[in-house]
Amino acid sequence: MSLESRAPLLDEDRAPLLGGFEALRGSVAPTLEAAPLAALIELVRTGRAGTRPELVAVSGLSRKVVTQRIEQALELGLLREGGLAPSEGGRQARTLEFASDAGHVYAAVIGASEFTVAVSDLAGTLIATGHEDWSVATGPQATLERVRLAFERVAAGAGVSRPWGIVVGVPGPVEFGSGRLVAPPIMPGWHDVNVRAWFRDHYDAPVWVDNDANLMALGEWAGGAHRDSRDLLFVKVGTGIGAAMIIRGRLIRGERGGAGDIGHMRVTDDPDAVCRCGRAGCLEAVASGWAILLAAEERAQESPFLSEITGRGDAVALGDLGRGAQEGDPLSMELLTGAGRIVAGVIANLVNVLNPGVVAIGGGVLRGGEYFVDLVTDAVRSGCTDLVAERLVIRAASLDQLEGVTGAALLAIENVLAPAGLIQWVGEGVPFGHASALQRYAGAFN
Repeated sequence: MSLESRAPLLDEDRAPLLGGFEALRGSVAPTLEAAPLAALIELVRTGRAGTRPELVAVSGLSRKVVTQRIEQALELGLLREGGLAPSEGGRQARTLEFASDAGHVYAAVIGASEFTVAVSDLAGTLIATGHEDWSVATGPQATLERVRLAFERVAAGAGVSRPWGIVVGVPGPVEFGSGRLVAPPIMPGWHDVNVRAWFRDHYDAPVWVDNDANLMALGEWAGGAHRDSRDLLFVKVGTGIGAAMIIRGRLIRGERGGAGDIGHMRVTDDPDAVCRCGRAGCLEAVASGWAILLAAEERAQESPFLSEITGRGDAVALGDLGRGAQEGDPLSMELLTGAGRIVAGVIANLVNVLNPGVVAIGGGVLRGGEYFVDLVTDAVRSGCTDLVAERLVIRAASLDQLEGVTGAALLAIENVLAPAGLIQWVGEGVPFGHASALQRYAGAFN
């Protein structure tokens, strides 16, 4: 999946293009002599200019500076010459292309019971992926080592030896600026674990760590259906529940990275609805995959469909409930309907507050088909005001469970290649040795 057409994720914060570098002085200490080169590469990479005359017109730089810097970019291997542009009455200009195969990034999304890894080129195209069933409760050291080995295996198969950047998604609260997990309810033993530092010990590359719902939202916004919408609310319903919001092309993380943690909104006064976070009444306690499956196991004998599954010694999965609901199994329908209505009530409130153009629903709940999404769609619409509901699109995530690693790849690419990041290393042609500066930049401006 290529993300090139939606690459300028922070575009609204980059105008004027060159003037933005001066604002970074002191926090990142960029080399201002490299600013024109970084700016020109950015213009080509994001499709805002594709020939030398266009670069002169758009950047405001002189023809001499553009010619010199483009030759430098060609020598560094970050740009390449293309074909001839269509004639506009004069001499045909030769096009320029960003060399998306000049480097690669690693992406991983760790879930409660599985993880996915990917290797992407610099345009966001996933060139290799891997998936493993794995319990995050095994602990941080074993889990991160398993992910690292998966990175190495997938990268070797793709002929990639060294990443330019790494992004790891986790199913819990992350302090984005430091890469540190903070009291993740479904990740025992992970509190205060610095995932960034762990991977930095193994790779000479910048590392960013984010909540999995944030990365899913980025992937869906950049590469999914309805890509023309500037505002997206992504809701993940799996073992846990989380949300992420992109407004005018910008992911909203909040002050420290905790925005979107809707799974711990209080939705019931029932003292018996105890959540894994230790509180009572949380959304996750009554409507997450964990809560739904717990109820399914306890009541499986009421359903011939579910009894057949448990009778084989198998655990009921969300996909089983989805199939059961599609086939008319009363208990499957009851459990999904009850959870879906509660989730829909929370989504409707968010829609009324934020007024997104698109609501995308992802996570393990999709493995059982469209039953849950259809149910939530109807319930959300009935709970929204007419104005926000009139043009609202509600749909399932459309990247076949790869939206998380797609978004992780996009985040790594943007942080390494955005002008204020690019300026750190562009004179050398590769970002190796500049991880700390790139991480400081991303922590300040994401």
